[in-house]
Amino acid sequence: MLTRFEDLLRFGAAEDAAVTYKDATLTYGELRDRVARAAEGLRGLEPGARVAIYAEKRLETVVAMFAVAAAGGVFVPINPLFKARQVEYVVEDCGAALLITTPERARTLTGSVRTLLIGETGLVGDAGLGEAGLVGGTGLVGGTGLVGGLGTNRPGRVGATAARDQAASTTHTDRDISDIAAILYTSGSTGPPKGVVLSHGNLLAGAESVAGYLGHMSDDVVLAALPLSFDAGLSQLTTSFLVGAQVILVNYLLPRDVVRLCAKHGVTALTCVPPLWAQLATQRWPAEATRSLRYFANTGGRLPKTTLAWLRETFPQATPFLMYGLTEAFRSTYLDPAEIDRRPGSIGKAIPNAEVLVVRADGSPCDPGEEGEIVHRGALVSLGYWNDPVRTAERFRPFPPGADEIAVWSGDVAYRDEEGFIYFVGRTDDMIKTSGYRLSPTEVEEAAYATGLVTEAVAVGVPDEVLGEHVVLTVATAAPDELRAALERDLPRYMVPRRIVVATALPRSGNGKFDRAEIRRRST
Repeated sequence: MLTRFEDLLRFGAAEDAAVTYKDATLTYGELRDRVARAAEGLRGLEPGARVAIYAEKRLETVVAMFAVAAAGGVFVPINPLFKARQVEYVVEDCGAALLITTPERARTLTGSVRTLLIGETGLVGDAGLGEAGLVGGTGLVGGTGLVGGLGTNRPGRVGATAARDQAASTTHTDRDISDIAAILYTSGSTGPPKGVVLSHGNLLAGAESVAGYLGHMSDDVVLAALPLSFDAGLSQLTTSFLVGAQVILVNYLLPRDVVRLCAKHGVTALTCVPPLWAQLATQRWPAEATRSLRYFANTGGRLPKTTLAWLRETFPQATPFLMYGLTEAFRSTYLDPAEIDRRPGSIGKAIPNAEVLVVRADGSPCDPGEEGEIVHRGALVSLGYWNDPVRTAERFRPFPPGADEIAVWSGDVAYRDEEGFIYFVGRTDDMIKTSGYRLSPTEVEEAAYATGLVTEAVAVGVPDEVLGEHVVLTVATAAPDELRAALERDLPRYMVPRRIVVATALPRSGNGKFDRAEIRRRST
């Protein structure tokens, strides 16, 4: 029985390829050895200590995640698109005891957390941001262990489960499947990103469920095109390692990089978000890049009909999977490929080992065709939001109301048809869904205010055939060109507004708040 995240590495044969980056490949035997040596190097890590990992997809990133878990820590993968503003917030919010990053990325940061650098021979020295970390040796952490040992900056609590201090209760010899394994940061409807806390059990249940319906096998070659900080991106690792398959890591700069790697490695499985699929549809796909593909999958938003039609024509032998998920429950639904033509627009039914319902505000089930909120219950429901009991209590509530079991109330509006297939309608809040990311308008607005160039700012999402939505920022008294340059410096690319609209005064509702609905109407 699997009980720990690192147990996922057990299944591959020692001589079989596990993970490839550029021209380097680690077999399962080599990966297990690297992880074991790295975990030994982290032996000074306190149980439950958070370790932030800020790097592009590469072999060391994968090793670091599994090594932190094996050492009894909690890994916190940070989106490599994040800029210093977001990285430093995540490091501070989770109380990271250690930051693992590259020298180039470290030079952009100003924090004081202890830092280990990924170099040509592994993790070497520190970034000048804190005390020295691991030194010498080759491989991820070398053989010299830690200089001085590591501790937590603060104990931290998990949302509504504040009565239990997970870090203090866990030891290296007394571990439980409910222990915290990872924290994934995702945007909330208001304020900065929030950390979704995932247990070892969450990650293992998700791997088994998704690998099951996708039919992963040991001879699969999975191209990991999504960020490992994204639940669907992390799932590409977990579902592959569970069956001993090979993962190809790619940090694509151009869509043709994906085509090239599919041809080079004989890729059998590819999952993307709608904007990337739209880019891939502009490429020429030679036979050697298409012939091996067994399935393609979409997540992170509705796939346009024209793009789906292109995919089915380009990969006629591949099975299409249309998926819906939220970080708080890792994955939620998928549409049976046999139903795609019969039920266009449906997000399907619950994945194995999960129950997904559409309910009214009082928790009673909606009738067919009646709109309600998507509620997810079962083994994949996460532990809550890190250090945020208020938002945890809002989103993680008993289901049925008054029961002992906690479910995640998604904030997404949907309806079911007569046969139980679910159709997504929209959000109950002001979240913007762009490029596969859920984006809080507050994050964009606060970045605009921080420049000192605006007195009022409201960000809204405007429908976009390729991106799902794009960001429009309406501001008062601003120099648009100067503001755009500042936002491009401080925000990830997907957060930067497509348009900046300057207005003398922003519309307000009767209670004096910004009238987002009116601003959205004017922005379309």
